[in-house]
Amino acid sequence: MRTTRTLFAAAAGTALAVALTACGSGSSGGDDNGALVVGVTPVPAGEVLAHVKDELAEKAGLDLEIKEFQDYVLPNTALQEGSLDANLYQHQPYLDDFNKSKKTDLVPVAEVYLPPMGVYSKEVDDLADLPDGATVAVPNDTTNEGRAFQLLASQGLIELKADAGPDASPADVAENPKKLVFKELDPAQLPRSLDDVDAAVINNNFALDAGLSPKKDAILLETAKDNPYNNVLAVKKGEEDDPRVKKLADLLTSPEVAKFIEDTYQGSVLPVGRG
Repeated sequence: MRTTRTLFAAAAGTALAVALTACGSGSSGGDDNGALVVGVTPVPAGEVLAHVKDELAEKAGLDLEIKEFQDYVLPNTALQEGSLDANLYQHQPYLDDFNKSKKTDLVPVAEVYLPPMGVYSKEVDDLADLPDGATVAVPNDTTNEGRAFQLLASQGLIELKADAGPDASPADVAENPKKLVFKELDPAQLPRSLDDVDAAVINNNFALDAGLSPKKDAILLETAKDNPYNNVLAVKKGEEDDPRVKKLADLLTSPEVAKFIEDTYQGSVLPVGRG
C-alpha cells in the first residue's frame, strides 16, 4: 500500500505554524453571533465566497470572514485546529483521504460546484495526437492523481487494472499503448509544467489561477454526469448545526450563487445540479 502524498509535505510543519498564526484572529470558537471564518483557495472558491460576502451575507444576517490559502493541506489543518469555522475548496474523495491519513474528523455540509479537471497541452490540440513516449504531468496527491488516471482511461489512452480504485497510481496502469511517461508534480506546479511536458492533467482551480480557461483551453474536460468530485463546504464534526454554517450552506446552494458561477466561469465551473 502506498503512502498518501500531500501537497507541500516537506514544509508542512513550518507552514502550519505560519498559517495558524495568520488565521488565529479569526475563529469564533463556536460563538453563533460572531463572524464565520471560512478558508478557501483563491479561485474559484475565494471568488464565490467574496460574492456571497459582498452581495448576500448581510441580508441573510451572516458575518463572513474569508481566509485564502495557496495549498490543499493547510485549510484542513486549520479547520481541525479551530482557526477556521469552515472551508470550501475540496471534493469528498480528498476530504475522506485527508481524514484517514491525518486522523482528522472533518465532514461535508453541502455540495457547491464542480471544478472539472482537464488535460492541457501546448503541443497538441487532440489527445489522439500525443506522440508515443509523450510525457504527461499529473497531480501527485493521492486522490487527484487517481482522478487524473481515471480521466485518461476514460478516453482509452491507458487501461487501468480491474481493481484500480479512485486512488489509482502509475502502478495501476495495465495497458499503456502509447508508452506515456507520467511525471508526478505538486498540483500548483502543473500549469507551469506545460512548457516542459507534452500534456498535463490540471486541477481546475490552478488552471483558472494560471489564466487558463478550462472550457476553452482544455483538450479534454471532465463532464458533470455522475461526477463524484463536487467541491464541498466542510466543517469539523459536531459543527454541522451551527446556524451560521447553515446560513452559508443555504446561500452557496442558492439560485443566486448558481447564476454567479454560470455567468462568471462560462462552463469552466459548474454549479451543482446545473451541469
